[in-house]
Amino acid sequence: MTLQQLHYILIIAETGSMNKAAELLYVSQPNLTSAVKELEREFGFAVFLRSGRGVTPTRDGAELLSYARQVWMQMEELNDRFFAAGGRRKHFGVSTQHYSFAVQAFARMVRSYDTASYDFAIRETRTQAVIEDVATLTSEIGILYLSDFNRAILTKMFEAKAVEFHPLTQCQAYVYLSRNHPLAALPGISFQQLKDYPCLSFEQGGNGSFYFAEEILTTKEYPRTIHTTDRATNLNLMVALNAYTLCSGIICEELNGPEYVAVPFLDDAENRNSVMEIGYLTKKGMELNELSRHYVQEIQTYLNASSNEIPKPTDKPN
Repeated sequence: MTLQQLHYILIIAETGSMNKAAELLYVSQPNLTSAVKELEREFGFAVFLRSGRGVTPTRDGAELLSYARQVWMQMEELNDRFFAAGGRRKHFGVSTQHYSFAVQAFARMVRSYDTASYDFAIRETRTQAVIEDVATLTSEIGILYLSDFNRAILTKMFEAKAVEFHPLTQCQAYVYLSRNHPLAALPGISFQQLKDYPCLSFEQGGNGSFYFAEEILTTKEYPRTIHTTDRATNLNLMVALNAYTLCSGIICEELNGPEYVAVPFLDDAENRNSVMEIGYLTKKGMELNELSRHYVQEIQTYLNASSNEIPKPTDKPN
């Protein structure tokens, strides 16, 4: 096994095509195919399934690719630190559930670097994709939350995917809605008071188990639900339909604007509030690089500054 072979299979996986990979690598397709077959013989399993539509990793191949990405990234860091490979752009990616504070922290971090020298990426995506992205090192950092409801299931998934969860903060759920919503001026809002308004819920795809949901009370049958895929749509629907969503209460007015408010969610015997423990994921056994450390520090700084601005829960209504 050589670093060149690992680089080959990473490019093949990225393009999904032997032809495209050969073009990017400036090698002939027969030589590329021969290098992959040699690697497969060495490991004793097929790395890719080949078809007329291209190539896809096998189960064993996907696991090998995960380790190959880790080795390749460490090799790049070694070059950056000791060999000054001038002109090559460094990569850094974040995958996150739909949190404006995660985007704001990302923006603050990026401002400290020359974007001509870095390839930055931030992906607001589904919960399972956050975990997969970190497991495969598509992103160095993943942002999501745990609660008493989803902790056992997600922790097992973390272990299976060889990722680690690092807590950042804890908070209770808040109702996030337009400042012009009929309930926006209340000191707290109960589930019963929300029954006449649509709840906005982020889609979780074909594997949309309620354990992956970004909203609490996922075992409840919301009387009215609208599924969305991005925060911008949520904000528009909050205004247009008096819709709401349940969030951490940590919102970024600088990005979302002043037209929205977070009101404490008031639980009851049937609809219990749940402590949301927000944290970040990393690949197990990998130390944070400079960019990862900087990003985590920006999040911690933002969360610390925002803790005094989050409205406090009030007593339940009579």
